[in-house]
Amino acid sequence: MNELQTEIAELKEFIADLKADRAATKEKEKRDSWTKYVSLTVVIVAVVAAIAAQWGGKYSSRVLTRLNDATFLQTQASDQWAYYQAKSIKLKICEASRDELQHDAATDPKTAELVKNYEDQIATYKKEQKDIQAKAQDFEAKRDAARLNATQASAKGGKMGLAISLFSVAVAVASICVVTKRKPLWFMALALAGVAIFEMVKAFTI
Repeated sequence: MNELQTEIAELKEFIADLKADRAATKEKEKRDSWTKYVSLTVVIVAVVAAIAAQWGGKYSSRVLTRLNDATFLQTQASDQWAYYQAKSIKLKICEASRDELQHDAATDPKTAELVKNYEDQIATYKKEQKDIQAKAQDFEAKRDAARLNATQASAKGGKMGLAISLFSVAVAVASICVVTKRKPLWFMALALAGVAIFEMVKAFTI
């Protein structure tokens, strides 16, 4: 009988220990349940970081494209100004020739005809100069717009690069948090991700 009572007591003690272990396990799971949110944070931050990296690449490509455009437009503008200078030289030659013949034009019909031809050429060159100047200035305006666009894209790319770096650090801190179960690290990761998102928004708006 005593043996039976001893076995029953041991069984009760075992059940009590089992219940205590289960309660402790549940308590631990309850305490550590926040870590699943940390894991979710890591996933979300990684996705947003991938989007930021994609946009950073787009801005880098845009900088190169706009700088190439600016170089091409500068070449076009330089060609037009060189053409303008060539017309200026011809214009000066015509004006000098006309002025040299001007005093004989009143008495010599052939000289008068030559003077008239020179004046027609001068008028043509002046008109051509205006057209060439307008084209050159148009190319320069487009060049300046391309350079401005490249500068803006570079600034956006810089902000996006900073955001990517912050996202990377946030992921690393959150990963350490999951391993060490230190809640303050989670808040630090969230703060870093928040700053990174702010930089992303700045990149889109500047």
